[in-house]
Amino acid sequence: MRNQYQWYPVYTNPRAEKKAYEHLVKKSIEVYLPLKKTLKQWSDRKKWVQEPLITSYVFVYIKISEMAAVLTTPGISRFIYFSGKVATMPEMQIERIKRLLQTDNPFSITTKQFEKGKMVEVTAGPLKGLTGELIEYQSQKKILLRLSPVGESLLVQISPDIIDSL
Repeated sequence: MRNQYQWYPVYTNPRAEKKAYEHLVKKSIEVYLPLKKTLKQWSDRKKWVQEPLITSYVFVYIKISEMAAVLTTPGISRFIYFSGKVATMPEMQIERIKRLLQTDNPFSITTKQFEKGKMVEVTAGPLKGLTGELIEYQSQKKILLRLSPVGESLLVQISPDIIDSL
């Protein structure tokens, strides 16, 4: 287990995700910072900017023996613990986030807790193979992807025509 690479969610200092990402890359540590494109409004202009999808988090793909190198990186605050152990992220969840960000599907991220619903799989389109809970949220059909270790969930709007029950 000590020599096995896994994805770990890492908490960063406030608004330090991009700098922490850059420092980790310089240390040759594999890191993933999911970014979303957002239109920002200033008093004199509007501009599209890349913002972290999940505020104050980056994900590192390391062995446990490399944790100290991550913790000594500027901008990194701490690892996330769940039930007294360092939390890991299944590689499948990281891949789902990457695939979701490559699509134009509207989605939102929330810390709101949802009741467990029917498990479904997307059968067509760019999210084919994606699985999650089917929920109805704000009168629209959406798939919920739980990111358990970080306490966040992704809500993806989806057409009922391209989903099947599992």
